[in-house]
Amino acid sequence: MDNGLFNIFIFLAAACVVVPLASRFKLGSVLGYLAAGIIIGPFCLGLIGDAEKIMHFAEFGVVMMLFLIGLELEPALLWRLRKSILGLGGLQVLLTSAAFTLVGVALGYSWQMSLAAGMALSLSSTALVLQMLQETNLMNTSMGETSFSVLLFQDIAVIPILVIMPLLAVHGGPVAQTHTSLIAGFQGWVQALIVACVIVAVIAAGRYLSNYLFLAIARTHLREVFTALSLAVVVGITLLMQMVGVSPALGTFVAGVVLANSEYRHTLETDIEPFKGLLLGLFFISVGMGMDFGLFVASPLSLLSAVLGLMAIKASILFVLGRLFGLNTLHNSGFAFALAQGGEFAFVLFQFAGGLVILPEAQVKFLTLAVAMSIAATPLLMLVYNRSIVPRFMSVLPERSYDSIAEENPVIVAGFGRFGQVIGRFLTAQGIKVTVLEKDPDQIELLRKFGFKGYFGDASRLDLLRSAGAAKAKLLIVAIDDADVSLEIVRLVKAEFPQLKIFARARNRRHAYELDKAGVAYYKRELFDSSLEMAQQIMVALGNNEADMHYKAMQFKQHDEQALTESFAFFDNEPELVNFSRTQRTELERILQSDVSGDS
Repeated sequence: MDNGLFNIFIFLAAACVVVPLASRFKLGSVLGYLAAGIIIGPFCLGLIGDAEKIMHFAEFGVVMMLFLIGLELEPALLWRLRKSILGLGGLQVLLTSAAFTLVGVALGYSWQMSLAAGMALSLSSTALVLQMLQETNLMNTSMGETSFSVLLFQDIAVIPILVIMPLLAVHGGPVAQTHTSLIAGFQGWVQALIVACVIVAVIAAGRYLSNYLFLAIARTHLREVFTALSLAVVVGITLLMQMVGVSPALGTFVAGVVLANSEYRHTLETDIEPFKGLLLGLFFISVGMGMDFGLFVASPLSLLSAVLGLMAIKASILFVLGRLFGLNTLHNSGFAFALAQGGEFAFVLFQFAGGLVILPEAQVKFLTLAVAMSIAATPLLMLVYNRSIVPRFMSVLPERSYDSIAEENPVIVAGFGRFGQVIGRFLTAQGIKVTVLEKDPDQIELLRKFGFKGYFGDASRLDLLRSAGAAKAKLLIVAIDDADVSLEIVRLVKAEFPQLKIFARARNRRHAYELDKAGVAYYKRELFDSSLEMAQQIMVALGNNEADMHYKAMQFKQHDEQALTESFAFFDNEPELVNFSRTQRTELERILQSDVSGDS
């Protein structure tokens, strides 16, 4: 049996079984991948044993993810985030490294061992945090932007950490070969110059040459070749960065930012996204496989203490820094919890420190398992945050008081979304004075920015309707999109202000029936006219006469509205309603098709 194919099957099968279960219980895909890795790993079922080799391959998923994130950004946005990237990110790495170094020295380890471990533990999991933020749609919040800024600085910080590590090797141990580069033999300033030239070359190629290359491939009209080119760009930049000793993730991120304004940006995203998702899943599975539970059984208290200490120290530092940089308590708590774990680069740095004989092998295994456990614990921590902390903060947010209304107009519009705005603009453009009531404060602020006058208020409240002049008004337009709230307003107005004529927006046929039963003077189904207009234009585009299609559309409209009104007599009797609908559909087809034969 081909062992490689068997391993691929095990990975795919485990992901397909465990991840949907985790998502079903709202635990997130990351925790599902970690659980799948634990189940198939050497310390559970033992279906796959070599997690380390798989992780080296799976780390390419992190590289792809940062390339795609770079595609979503522009230099202007990075410049706007410079304060949090350099200030917050720099302080986090320095303070966290210092804190863990002090803890290590206090526990009796040498300062070299403590500093090496502290620098590695200061980094958080870019793959984990960004995946969680994307799944919960938090990337564009202040919490998401701050987290991304710190993670970006951490990825950059890997380079100086790799430079500092050999200086700590006081025992003269062999230098690890996993991170050697083609320029390792040059002097420091020469290496820096070469790295700078390589990064400039990547930026220049992305800005000035990439469009010509992508255009040449696009002209072949072979999608698979374009996909191959997209992958080749990422792999090529990764290899180039490895050759000069730079973090591949940083290099591909820079390339992504450069290509953010490319006309082929969306095609690149589409081609790479599936590979990124699979490789990231493979990465998290390999993390789960690498968790040495034999070590956990041997010293459970030490490991649990290390994991709790790691996450508590990092979360405390992050919380203090977040407060200093202006995050509110809700976002700051999420920021601290999200980045409290160790990161995937810690695995690499521990191995590097082990090769330099800075950290003994037993310590490397212990720290690696502690970081893996912290990664596994983070989705659970964020689950507690989303289900317990967020609702508590949201419940104590001060509610904005409703506006006082100091005018009485003949027309009141309840709800000023897309539907209500069209009506309001049409009326005001002809000099009709309108009192607008809108329950969404953000919508009110937006309307005021564009010069519309509206009041923040709930039209289902009797006192607000009275202050809006409902007793003297001639017309109430109910443009609320919530059918239940709409009916509540209608029934309240019919009971308290019987002289007020009501025009209402109907969400669907059922809502139209309820509005008619409540005594609404006029109702209109919100999508009916626009859908019918598009259907008419589709028939014209298919080669039919425009005047004929306009006439048929009017026939359709007249027939449908008449049938809807007739159906109200037995709308709650489903069998009779179904039979009536079938009869009317047949009648409509007969009317329209007989008209076609008559025209020919």
